[in-house]
Amino acid sequence: MNMASLGYIVYVLASLLNPVSFFLYGHHSQYTGSSNSSIEHDDQYKVALFVFGDSLFEAGNNGYLPNVTTELDTAIAWPYGETFFHYPTGRFSDGRIVPDFIAKYAKLPMLPPYLQPGPHDFTDGCNFASAGAGVLVQTNPGRSISLPAQLSFFKDVRKSLQQKLGGLKAKRVLREAVYLIGIGGDDYFDFYNDFPNATESLQLEAVAVVVGNLSIILQEIYDLGGRKFAFQNAGPLGCIPYRRQEHNSIERCVEGLNSLARLHNTALVSVLKELESQLLGFKYSIFDYYNSLDDRLRNPAKYGFTNATDACCGTGLFRAAYCGGDNGTKPYELCNDVGDYLWFDGSHTTEIANIPIAELIWSGTPNVTGPYNVKQLFQQVSAY
Repeated sequence: MNMASLGYIVYVLASLLNPVSFFLYGHHSQYTGSSNSSIEHDDQYKVALFVFGDSLFEAGNNGYLPNVTTELDTAIAWPYGETFFHYPTGRFSDGRIVPDFIAKYAKLPMLPPYLQPGPHDFTDGCNFASAGAGVLVQTNPGRSISLPAQLSFFKDVRKSLQQKLGGLKAKRVLREAVYLIGIGGDDYFDFYNDFPNATESLQLEAVAVVVGNLSIILQEIYDLGGRKFAFQNAGPLGCIPYRRQEHNSIERCVEGLNSLARLHNTALVSVLKELESQLLGFKYSIFDYYNSLDDRLRNPAKYGFTNATDACCGTGLFRAAYCGGDNGTKPYELCNDVGDYLWFDGSHTTEIANIPIAELIWSGTPNVTGPYNVKQLFQQVSAY
């Protein structure tokens, strides 16, 4: 992305700090169509799902990194995975995560992590996500797979598909696939740790760098054949129990982190609208994770939770650290009924919380997921 585009992002951020509606659709319209008005795939054609992101979407890639330990990747230790898998899989939850359910709704098998040894059927898609990953390569280096590195893995998958299927069929798989992306939080955690008292101007600059680099990655995926992109925007980062515990924010969320998330979400909409206007056939979906999770935090009983403040597993003020006890070397507590909790550990939601989130991503109405939902993206045929 050139400097003019980065300048555009900063301009949009500076002029659109407050409107909630801009989180999803920008400044001029709402999508009012439905999948009934689009060309749809027949039931015989399989549409692949490629997943990029951080720990919210990781299916276990970090467990295959060199010299991995439970200190660096707690999700390879018990009690992660206890509810559904009954053993740790590298997913940061007690059970399944959002991409697992999206794959289920799309009638695809549960996607394995890309680094998992053994054969892969890439015509189903693949999961590249990595805990700690950022859009920027300097975020958690050596401990995660950055978004540029995930893109490199995707390029290898593209070559594999071309070798297996031939150029034309591989092109169709990539063109019709949906690219599910959720990333950025770790970039802002690093920034906030370095600049906890950043001015709004400095926050805007940081967001412009993150979203600008994200835009470059999206254009590369488009050039490689991708057309349909689905995003989970940044949640209320300052309300995550681990971040509240880390910053000793007992009574309230960490507003500096929430501010960065809101600015990111505004910029994300602007960039996606810009790409849509520039790139033929580019379609996108944004799920408003920020407000959906925020409502669960404010009104837990409405969603069947008795506790949306503390984690089910861990230690400390909000039971937000050391879930799994670093392979038994540190004490931790585990709740009696995980179904009562929004949070499984200090940063990640429970399977029971992930299910309705995935449903909103899949088939949510335009005020929550738009301008398309992911079901509509799966149904549509890309003409270009």
